Order: sequence, then structure tokens, then C-alpha cells
Amino acid sequence: MTDYVIETHNLSVYYGKHRGILNVNLQVEKGEVFGFLGPNGAGKTTTERVLLDIIRPTAGEARIFGKDCRKDGIAVRDRVGYLPGELSLYDNMRARQFFQMYYSLQKGNSDPTYWKKLAERLDLDTGRRMREYSRGNKQKVGIVAAFMNKPDLLILDEPTGGLDPLVQQTVMEMVREANKAGATVFFSSHILPEVQAVCDRVGIIRDGQLVATERVEDLVAQQLKRLRLTFAEMPSADAFAIDGVTEIERDDQSVLLEIRDNLNAVMATGVNHTIINIETETVTLEEIFLAYYGKGNGGNHV
Repeated sequence: MTDYVIETHNLSVYYGKHRGILNVNLQVEKGEVFGFLGPNGAGKTTTERVLLDIIRPTAGEARIFGKDCRKDGIAVRDRVGYLPGELSLYDNMRARQFFQMYYSLQKGNSDPTYWKKLAERLDLDTGRRMREYSRGNKQKVGIVAAFMNKPDLLILDEPTGGLDPLVQQTVMEMVREANKAGATVFFSSHILPEVQAVCDRVGIIRDGQLVATERVEDLVAQQLKRLRLTFAEMPSADAFAIDGVTEIERDDQSVLLEIRDNLNAVMATGVNHTIINIETETVTLEEIFLAYYGKGNGGNHV
């Protein structure tokens, strides 16, 4: 039996007449890093807030560690580290005071100085008042708070937002290390290369509905292929006008094709013009994501 850390069933949220999320069914397995992808307004933050009982669902249910997120919210949150997308900090409090206070409210962390190690790693001056911080330093405060209790589950909403590239890399290293130590990680991000680098699986949410859940390598390998075919005799301009196939470019000897379906038809057409070389090109998670949202060539592929 699969051990799910996060599980939702037909989870829906409406803000009056406006849809937040609709019938979201998520299963996040123990020990995995799960990326939650979608543009602003797709429903990522709404889903995370329901999981933490910050808002209540209109319908459906959500469970973390097998516990109902509404009925057992306190017990659930004791084991979760959360970084919200919009941080609200105590402007007049120094960061070290905030961490000391936060530690006193948490359970299970036997190292009261762990936050110091995290702050040092992120190059965060904890002696300053938080109103003096830049956006990036405020983000660092949120990151330290999320990680400092060594939680069993990390829920991170755009964790690298506002950070410079070197600090972004450090945060991704922290995610890997926490996961290696046994934590499950659920995070949303707009930076798709970092999702591709650290995630085991991803879920793509569109207009409040979960439209795909795939392992990263399967999503890249199966959903979109790109081939460059070199010919002894170039085919006509409309030779690859095949459903599910888009011609990206051509020169005097080769054609670059993006293929979502009908690969056999592509190869049959190519053989008729004597293929002399086939090259595959890497397709990034960003390109897959854009294809799901209908922004790439070929329209909507959901």
C-alpha cells in the first residue's frame, strides 16, 4: 500500500462565484519531492492554503500524514514547515528574536541553534529589524523559518522568489538535503529548470484543475519529442503536415520537427525521401509546460 503524505479527494474551493480549484485529486508519496506547476491564478496557493487549514474547502477533503487537515490541523502543522508566497513579518522585530520565538512554539526540534546555521548559510544578518530587509532577505527569513524545525513535510510556495542565483542554488541544495534526511517536499515554482533538477514528480494545474501528474523524466520523454532529420532529397514544404507534428525549421538538407503524436507517420514520410541522419534534441520541462498550456506551436494539448 502506498504511503501518502498528502492526499486530496475532489478538493474544490470557490470564492463566491469564482472558482479557486475544482476537484483536485493529489497524492504525494512519502519521501518524494513533488513540484506543483501552474501560472498565477491557476490554484497553486489555494491548494496549499487548504492543506494547512488557512482556508476551508467548499467541497472535498484533504489529508496530511493520514490526518484530516481540518479536524487535526494543529497536529498536522506541528510536522510541517511552510513558506508562504506572501510573507507577513513583524517589522519591528529582529530576525533572531523572531526565530527564537518561533522555535519556542515548535515541537520536535532538539537543536535550538539550527536556525543560526541556516541563517549563516543564507548570509542573513539576523541582528537587523525586519523592516530594514530587502525582499530577498525577507525571503531568507521565511526559508529559515520553514526549515529550522527539520519538519517531516516542507510546503514551499515559490521558495526562490526574490533571491539572487547563488542563493537560489543554496535553497535547492537545502531542499535536496532535507529530502535526503527523510522529509517530503511539496513546492510550487515558476523556475522550471530548478523543478526539473530536484523533483521526482510534478503536477500541472490549469484553471483550478489538475491536468497532469507525471514523473519528470516520463513527462519529458513521452509527451514531446524533437527530431532533426537530414535527407538526401529534401521533402516538400507540406510533407510533414501531419496531426500532432509541427515543423520548427528547415535548411537545405534537414528539417527540425516537434512531435506529439504520429511518430510512425513521420518516419514513413521521411523514409520516402531517404533519411541519411536522425538527431534527437532535448526537450525541457518548460517547453512541456507551455505545450500543456497551449502556448507552444500546435495549440492546446491537454
